[in-house]
Amino acid sequence: MIERIGCVMEAVDGMIRHAVWSAGAAGIVVGVSGGIDSAVAAAFAARAIGPERVVGLTLPSAVTRQEDIEDAENLCRAIGIEYRNLSIEPVMEAYRGYPGLTETPYLTGNLMARTRMAILYAVANREGRLVCGTSNRTEYLLGYCTKHGDAAADIQPILHLYKTEVFEVGREMGLPERILTRAPSAGLWAGQTDEAELGHSYPEIDSALQALEKNEWKAETAVQERVLARVRASGHKRTPPPHL
Repeated sequence: MIERIGCVMEAVDGMIRHAVWSAGAAGIVVGVSGGIDSAVAAAFAARAIGPERVVGLTLPSAVTRQEDIEDAENLCRAIGIEYRNLSIEPVMEAYRGYPGLTETPYLTGNLMARTRMAILYAVANREGRLVCGTSNRTEYLLGYCTKHGDAAADIQPILHLYKTEVFEVGREMGLPERILTRAPSAGLWAGQTDEAELGHSYPEIDSALQALEKNEWKAETAVQERVLARVRASGHKRTPPPHL
């Protein structure tokens, strides 16, 4: 990956510029969480069309850590884009008034993801922007995302990159060290980390996915079996809704 990072970055820049030009958009809005995926996506947007045309929007909830908000703000400052902070907690509080909608962390987490995307699109609609996605290839293949939530976007600058590759690109971009070294987390409930929830480290998962792709999706190890089961179970997230 290292030897082709420059070519990959140039291709992404071109894709973003073309998407913005063809849509006649004024710019881009991206949800910044303080994590590596949104940091690299935001940095790509700033590189491609200029930081003055990009807005980084943090959408914290009651369980969002203060250091995550600080990391997001510092990221926006480092790459020169406008930073905004808008809490989703008033919306989440309204959801809690409906019986059963937030009775588990899973349900609450999905509501948070979809609420954040609704606000990103509202800002995009108001200001003539495109919504920049932050999904990487690893989580896309595993279905580790929320339909119509973080999986929704107008452009997806890192969807072709495995999680480990996203970190490599982030290092090449010179992103803040705290973002490069923090444990990946969707921040949907207190103490949540991606690797703990997935049951394997990202290097293990990426290695399994790459081996599966080379071997026509035939598993040869226990880790590959578990990863393949996730890929198969989440196929509905990667295909259009069935229709006649």
